[in-house]
Amino acid sequence: MKYYIIAGEASGDLHGSNLMKGIYTEDPQAEIRFWGGDCMQSIWKESEDGKAGSEGTGLVRHYKEGAVMGVVEVLAKARKLLQNVDFCKKDILEWNPDVVILIDYPGFNFKIAEFAHKAGFKVFYYIAPKVWASREGRIRKLKKYVDRLFIVFPFEIPYFDAKGIEYIYKGNPLVDAVDGSQAMNETREEFFNRCSLPVSPVIAMLAGSRKPEINTMMPVLTEFAAKMHSLPQYKDYQFLIAGAPARSMDDYSSWITEENSSYVKVLFGETQSIIRHAEAGVINSGTASLETALFGTPQVVGYITNPITYWVAKSIIKIKYISLGNLIVNRLAFKEFIQHDCNADALVTEVRELIENPDRRNAMLAEYAEIRSLLGGTGASAAVAKAMIAELKPSNKRGGHQNGQHS
Repeated sequence: MKYYIIAGEASGDLHGSNLMKGIYTEDPQAEIRFWGGDCMQSIWKESEDGKAGSEGTGLVRHYKEGAVMGVVEVLAKARKLLQNVDFCKKDILEWNPDVVILIDYPGFNFKIAEFAHKAGFKVFYYIAPKVWASREGRIRKLKKYVDRLFIVFPFEIPYFDAKGIEYIYKGNPLVDAVDGSQAMNETREEFFNRCSLPVSPVIAMLAGSRKPEINTMMPVLTEFAAKMHSLPQYKDYQFLIAGAPARSMDDYSSWITEENSSYVKVLFGETQSIIRHAEAGVINSGTASLETALFGTPQVVGYITNPITYWVAKSIIKIKYISLGNLIVNRLAFKEFIQHDCNADALVTEVRELIENPDRRNAMLAEYAEIRSLLGGTGASAAVAKAMIAELKPSNKRGGHQNGQHS
C-alpha cells in the first residue's frame, strides 16, 4: 500500500520514524512518501523500498522549511505556509496514496485533512491535535474529516469519550524512542569519549527547536549557566546545550562568548544523551520534557515566547500545566517557569535544589515512575502501525473505539 505521511516538526519526525518502522514490518511492500525530517529519512533509506528507490517514495519537504509556532511567527510566514499547503495538495493528488497519515502539526494538517477527505482519500490522524488544551472547535473537523484518530496520552481517553470521537489508543511511542535509544544503552564515559568532553558533571539546557524559542531562551540559559558556574561547587560542571534538529551553530553562536565557552557547549545530534547523562536539566516545554521524565533526569521547565503570542495563548489555553508529564499525573511533578517567571535566578534556585536536596530529587523520580507506568509499556509504534493497516483492509468496518493497551 501507499502511505503519505506528514510530520511538521522535530517531535513528529521522531514519532513518524518509529511509525514507519512498524509499517515496513507489517507491510514489507509499503511505499511511503512523507514530509518530515532526518529521522524519517533515515528509516526510509534503511527500508528495502528506500534502497530500491521505489518511484515517488521518500522525503518531499523537510520540516525545517515550515515549522513555526505562535501567533506572530505564523503571521510572519503565512505566505510560505500557504504555498506549502497548495504544493502538498497537488502532491497528494499526483501520488494517489491509499491513506494520508497526519502527525500532530494541526495548523497545517487540518487543511490537508479537509482537502484529502473531500478528494476521497482515507485520512488518519496520529497524535491528536491538542484540542483538550485550546481551540476545542477543531473537534468538529476531527469528526468530519478524519477517518480514524490515534491518541497517545491516557488523559485523552476520557476526553475523547466525552466528545463522542472514535479513537485507537495503543500507548505512547516516546517510551519506545527512549528505551531503544543509544543514550539509554551507553555509559556516561562512552558519551563523554564520543563527544570529546571532560569527565565532569553535566547540566542539560534545551532552548527549544524553533528559532524564536532559541532567541528568547538562550539569554536566560547562558545567564543561568554563568551564575551556576560562579558557585565553587559548580565550577567544574559542564552546561551542555542540545542543538535542535535542523538548526545550526549560527542559531546559538551569539550567546557563546569567550567568557563562557569553557563551560557552555552546544552539541548537535546528542539531545537524548545530554538529557540522559545530566545531573539535572532546564528544559523548554514540549516533547523534550516528557523525554526527560522517561530518562529519569530531574528537571525544571522554562518557557518564554513572544509577548503577543503569550497574551493570546493565555486567553485561549485552558489547561493547568504546559508540560506533558505534569498533565499525565495532573499535578506539578516538576516546576514550570513561564514567561516573566523564567529567569536565571529562579532556575539557579530550582536546579540547585534538585541536585543538592536528595528528598526533592527522589520525590521527582517517584513522580517519573508514575508517569512511565501510566504511559504503558513498549511497542506502541508497532501496535499503531498494525492497527492502521488493519483499518485499511477492505473488510474493516468502523464502529467503536479501541482503547485497550497493546499486547
